[in-house]
Amino acid sequence: MGIGKANRLARVFRPTDGFSVMLALDHGYALGPIKGLERPAEVIKTLQDHVDALMATRGVFNNCFTPDGRAGIVLRVSGAVTIAGPDLTNESLTATIDDALRLAADAVASSIFVGTDNERESIKNLARLVSACAPYDMPVLAVTAVGKDREKQFDSRYLALACRVAAEHGADMVKTYFSGDSFETVTRSCPVPIIIAGGPKLETEVDVFRMARAAMDQGARGIDMGRNVWQNANPVGMIKALDAIVHDGASVDDAVAIFNEVR
Repeated sequence: MGIGKANRLARVFRPTDGFSVMLALDHGYALGPIKGLERPAEVIKTLQDHVDALMATRGVFNNCFTPDGRAGIVLRVSGAVTIAGPDLTNESLTATIDDALRLAADAVASSIFVGTDNERESIKNLARLVSACAPYDMPVLAVTAVGKDREKQFDSRYLALACRVAAEHGADMVKTYFSGDSFETVTRSCPVPIIIAGGPKLETEVDVFRMARAAMDQGARGIDMGRNVWQNANPVGMIKALDAIVHDGASVDDAVAIFNEVR
């Protein structure tokens, strides 16, 4: 690994332990002004001091982000589809390596849609992105999705397939869903770090903490959550509790106590 890539990854994964607490802010590229993220600048201002990295589009970084020198920048570079259109899986690359360099990004992110009609094109997008980033030592995060069947989206067999495919095509790290007790089969078969997505907002904070704790115990290298943080009435408490789980090995009970202390 080149020094440039190593330096950038050290701003995504904390060098002291190799884990990451990333805040997902990229939902608006397809979903528009989703609840809790109507004003991205306010969310960033509230939470950026408490995370290792922020994941967002160039529009959000250019217009809503004030650099403080701490949080890493992970630039979403795929999109061009919306929830109002016929198919959310039909993404294209929407930003270039030059855009990433101008933003001083620490990594770029693109989605792959395994098991869909657009599987081939999305994987080609990832491969092209990896090749474009290689001369600049720019890390690539692959964001995985599996088919149209919701059950497959949380099935370790399909998640293991998607994560391994992403790594085989050159991704430096992979973001995927948590599959429960079988998640270790996903992390064990993927040669690059895996971070878990939060997905839709869960019913309780305890559910989120249990998911994060179980994922870390089964080999995840961190989290990249959005709705389960900034749709919560106590987002700072959520991110501090999740940080303790990821970086300090906190238990679910510890996380609940931290969450309640911030209220």
